[in-house]
Amino acid sequence: MRLHRTLYLLPLSVLTLFLTSLVHADFQAGKDAYDRGNYEIALQEWRLAAKQGDDDAQFYLGVSYNRGRGVVQDNTQAVRWWRLAAEQGNAKAQYSLGNMYYQGDGVPQNDTQAVKWWRLAAEQGNVKAQYDLGYMYYQGLGISQDYIQAHMWFSLAEKLGHKNTVVFIYKVEKKLTVDQIAEAQRLACEWQPKITNRTD
Repeated sequence: MRLHRTLYLLPLSVLTLFLTSLVHADFQAGKDAYDRGNYEIALQEWRLAAKQGDDDAQFYLGVSYNRGRGVVQDNTQAVRWWRLAAEQGNAKAQYSLGNMYYQGDGVPQNDTQAVKWWRLAAEQGNVKAQYDLGYMYYQGLGISQDYIQAHMWFSLAEKLGHKNTVVFIYKVEKKLTVDQIAEAQRLACEWQPKITNRTD
């Protein structure tokens, strides 16, 4: 009985793998067209892949709407596509969605939501999100002011080569004791990026 069930499920898993590769092919065809400046073809490919749940295609549709490439510029649509990708764990989309909330573009301005999405991206190792999250902790925007957390996130961003972090690390250290700086450095050393269930 188990063998029969296994044989029944085998074609289903092969079909799923085949469909997944087709969706990725649609995304890649769109990316190739976008890189050549053929935005209409890119959008056609990405729409198909995005509707089938491809988070990279959803992210790039958001980029297209945000920049007005091949479509009329529309931040509400950018937010829509970025949210779909962000909810699947796409760090670039999470970062972009955080920016939209911070700026109030396509959504009402909301620092708490900006922090939420930047944290998700930062926890996956997105350097821009790490820097911006450090800034939010430093200023106490959308979250309680916490100089130790600010120092930690700035330090992580600095390790990955983000510009301007040295200035903020210096400013934060002026507000911390030697023990607090050591704690922030310990947290940065022990930090590990979260692994999502994404396949890329």
